[in-house]
Amino acid sequence: MKTRPIPNLSRGTFPWLDLLVVAAVLAMFAVQLPAARAQTNASAIPSLQDGNASPPPEDAASRSSLARPSGQGTEEIRAKCIQGRRTICGRILKVLPEGLVVECGYTNLLRPPLDRSWLVPGTVQAAREPNLVEGNEPGCVCVGLVFLIDIPKSRSAKPKPYDYVVIQAYPAGQYTYTSAGTMQRTVRRFAAVLQTAILMNCDSAGVKPPMMAPPQAPAAARRN
Repeated sequence: MKTRPIPNLSRGTFPWLDLLVVAAVLAMFAVQLPAARAQTNASAIPSLQDGNASPPPEDAASRSSLARPSGQGTEEIRAKCIQGRRTICGRILKVLPEGLVVECGYTNLLRPPLDRSWLVPGTVQAAREPNLVEGNEPGCVCVGLVFLIDIPKSRSAKPKPYDYVVIQAYPAGQYTYTSAGTMQRTVRRFAAVLQTAILMNCDSAGVKPPMMAPPQAPAAARRN
């Protein structure tokens, strides 16, 4: 009995076997490559559904700068204005479109009946107290040069140089004016209306104030 020889199953005998192996390998890579890319992109981009995801550094900084509400900042500024209010009793040195340059410290203007009006004629006998020191309590007598704004409006009361003023006012920053020739001088600024002082201090501090009622004239103005 003759035995048949076993055929040689080499690659040369079946060339289509090589093509089948290559096709299977390419198909496997084609399936795995999109999944790998999707996983990489998902790890690089934070999930929008994750409420605990940390924002970028610049967003965190901008949020912290806006963390304090404007109402809270306005109340702090209002309290400081009330705490820093002063009694302005002094002589007018300059009348400017924005307000009055006043030399404060004329305490004898506080006597009746001069204290019944905010504006006192320059013919009144008054003198500045030389050794007066300004205190820290609210409403104390102001000392030195100041710039007074938001003064009462009255047809019968028109301030002139060397007239006197007696009025409560609130701190509102600083003011620079030309004192003589080209010489400039910076002094404290006070507003006779509290709301004006609050708005000016809010503006300089970058705090947006809430809606406020229109400012009312000081009580001294309503008596004139």
